Amino acid sequence: MVVKESTASVFVFNRGQKGVWRCALVWHPRLEEWLPAGGHVESDESAAEAAVREVDEETGLTARLLPGPALPLPAGFPHTQVIAPWYVCEMRAGADNHTRAPHRHVDHVFVAVVDDTTPSRQPVHEVRWFTEQELAEAPSIAEDSRLQAKELFGRIGDAVGVNSI
Repeated sequence: MVVKESTASVFVFNRGQKGVWRCALVWHPRLEEWLPAGGHVESDESAAEAAVREVDEETGLTARLLPGPALPLPAGFPHTQVIAPWYVCEMRAGADNHTRAPHRHVDHVFVAVVDDTTPSRQPVHEVRWFTEQELAEAPSIAEDSRLQAKELFGRIGDAVGVNSI
């Protein structure tokens, strides 16, 4: 039986100088790659709550999640709707500090924006902001992250209700 663990990843965007969108990635020392902020969903939180927590822990930033594409719940539905991820992906994962053997991650991928790029506290990992062009050319970015970020750069302006430049 393969162990599957829920994780949350977050592509954090900011409209920087001259209105150019940038995406924050964090350096993952074990994998030696730039990745979106993220980690395991704890037993007492939703994937969206984990996403916000991971951004805070890993970057020191306060992120506002943008709801992913989702159908609205029916009128009168009796349960609370949570913020939908933009993607849900299942992937192989090597041994880590949660599971000592190879396993699988079911990753809930979120998109967030920050207005202030000054960390409120010391980030756990090194953080770097990439423009769309820098992301396309930079080495050491996980290829799956590069593909997702490229797609999201084309959608972020509409997602926050402003025109992209």
